[in-house]
Amino acid sequence: MKQKALKIDRSIQAAIKKTAPKLHVKEANEVISISAGTAQVSGLSNAKINELLTFKNGVIGMVHNLEDKSAGVVFLTNADSLTAGDRAEQTGRILEVPVGPELLGRVINPLGQPLDEQGKIHTKENWPIERPAHSIMDRAPVDTPLQTGIKAIDSFTPIGRGQRELILGDRQTGKTAIAVDTILNQKETGVICIYCAIGQRSADTARVIDQLKNGGMMDHSVIVVANGEEEAGLQFIAPYSATSIAEWFMMKGKDVLIVYDDLTAHARAYRQMSLLLRTPPGREAYPGDIFYIHSRLLERSTHLINKLGGGSLTSLPIVSTEAGNISAYIPTNVISITDGQIYLSTSLFQKGIMPAIDTGRSVSRVGGEAQLPAYRQLLGPLKLFYSQFEELESFSKFGVQLDAETQQKLNRGHAIRLVLQQVQFHPMDVATQIAVFLSVNNGIFDTMNDKQILQAQDIIHKTLHQRFSSIVDRIVLKREKLDPSTQNKLLDAFRSALDKKGL
Repeated sequence: MKQKALKIDRSIQAAIKKTAPKLHVKEANEVISISAGTAQVSGLSNAKINELLTFKNGVIGMVHNLEDKSAGVVFLTNADSLTAGDRAEQTGRILEVPVGPELLGRVINPLGQPLDEQGKIHTKENWPIERPAHSIMDRAPVDTPLQTGIKAIDSFTPIGRGQRELILGDRQTGKTAIAVDTILNQKETGVICIYCAIGQRSADTARVIDQLKNGGMMDHSVIVVANGEEEAGLQFIAPYSATSIAEWFMMKGKDVLIVYDDLTAHARAYRQMSLLLRTPPGREAYPGDIFYIHSRLLERSTHLINKLGGGSLTSLPIVSTEAGNISAYIPTNVISITDGQIYLSTSLFQKGIMPAIDTGRSVSRVGGEAQLPAYRQLLGPLKLFYSQFEELESFSKFGVQLDAETQQKLNRGHAIRLVLQQVQFHPMDVATQIAVFLSVNNGIFDTMNDKQILQAQDIIHKTLHQRFSSIVDRIVLKREKLDPSTQNKLLDAFRSALDKKGL
């Protein structure tokens, strides 16, 4: 009996040991204060920058800055239900976004959540929204053009794959229209397109989505949306999330185009967050690191070496100016980061010159090296004629009598200006652009009026593609120059076709 009792006693003691409670120390993180999408949270001594936090009612936040006894947190979802004293739970996870081909054709928010009512998105991978830019040794030269289909850009300010080309101008001058046309022109090129809407009106974003659907580019695009009514924190992370999505495709050897629309709203969202978290303000009340938030973003755009797949990421950041002031803080910052800029002039827009690109203030620092040789050989005379025209045009307004040579230069410049104008959603392929500018340089359009020049461009397009497909292949695929005999052959054919139409 004693032995039996002893065995029972031992089994009870063993059971007690197994069920004995273990002490787990857990930090108590508590909301100290909340203000317009930001909060101060006590504790978080082991937190990391960009770490995800969860609150009651499914509210999500992100650690933005770390202090001695608390941390500044920005909310990524609506936090109206939270009050001081609520608990914050650390997840131990840095903010990530789903990546993969499953995102193509979808509209998502910066957290990867669908906004298009097409069901959940099931991806195999998640990437951090903040990733270091590739080193210099991982980068290849920009040597392949990214055709926009817009003559004024492809000629005067060409863009190469892997380049960062800024689009800036006042409100309602056509900045988004240029970006959308560029995306639509990638339909047959295999380029993946990412459109990131930051702080835009919902109606404007919906219009862009409809344009991409109507243009047949939605299946090759990803739309990342953080509209103006969203939390400032969500607007802040939007371009970084979109860039991580784009980088996944780039690392798979794809060519990718990303549009940030626009970085002015992004900077304002960051200024709002920073001021609420009591970061010392600097010029125009922006925090001191405002340059860094854009430089670390745009530096991720590049053309990779073949060893890493040879993919590229081309970025078109958009920045809004006020009264044409390109020397304001954010415009000058982004101009200094990018490889060139396309400046849209309000005065040209008001005159009805579309797209309203000021060729004098617009520049592309690396795109010229990627331009097709046949295109590049035409640009010298074209730019010379146009610059002479702009000087003579102001002189001719005084009503002085002009000699025949000066009048001829004015006619040539006027023809160039008309050729550079283009209606939205009507991109022109690069071979036709070369043929049109060849015709302009040789005076075919000098005596034509506005309507006749539009008709002549259509005739040149048809003549080129119907009769000279082998020359088109040599220009575009083999990247050959136009020798004098080929130029004369094309010009004779164009003149003959135009004569038949009475032009």
